[in-house]
Amino acid sequence: MEKNKITIDNYLDPHYIHRSNWLRAAVLGANDGIISISSLAIGVAAASTTKEPIVLATVAGLVAGALSMAAGEYVSVSSQTDIEKADIEREKKELEEMPEEELNILTQIYEQRGLKHETAIQVAKELTAADALGTHMRDELGINEMSKANPIQAALASGAAFTVGGLLPLLVVLFTPVKGMEYWLYGFTILFLIILGATSAKTGGSNIGKAIIRITIWGTIAMGLSAFVGYLFGVNV
Repeated sequence: MEKNKITIDNYLDPHYIHRSNWLRAAVLGANDGIISISSLAIGVAAASTTKEPIVLATVAGLVAGALSMAAGEYVSVSSQTDIEKADIEREKKELEEMPEEELNILTQIYEQRGLKHETAIQVAKELTAADALGTHMRDELGINEMSKANPIQAALASGAAFTVGGLLPLLVVLFTPVKGMEYWLYGFTILFLIILGATSAKTGGSNIGKAIIRITIWGTIAMGLSAFVGYLFGVNV
């Protein structure tokens, strides 16, 4: 029985929130890789009679997309980290210059969560004595270890996931005939998206059906518009 006892060290094990940062980046990267590369290939295939330009466009899109995704994720998450660091420094200064006001703010926060005034003051005082900055980071700013951004982790997860996702439509381009390639790409891409939606939902503990429907609908729209543009401006290449 002791092995199954819930403690502060294992209470999050059955939960999924601690996976949210890297899972978001990975799903976004894989989804973008599958849809954007498939859409690009479909658009070129709709205007091409030979395979070479389709392969070239797909490979170029895969390389550029992976690098762009990783760089964009790194810059975005780094900006979030900079904001968090600036807020933490501001909070340090406020705790030094106006500790009573900060204690009052903490008390009000706990009152809003349902504690009586006397209890809220007691809790605020005890937590401030134990770790004033950590308490204000968590309860006033909403920053904790699970939500803190990691730029390198997000960039690597996003870039790697985009590459894996983009390789799938590239394989379809390489091993299917030019004639009717758009339909092969669409069919396989929907299959890839269903697998991705189911996997991400399973990993994140969310509803698998909703994830599959959401991801396939938007994928279909993106590929349909790309095919339309290819046909609209179709010049044999």
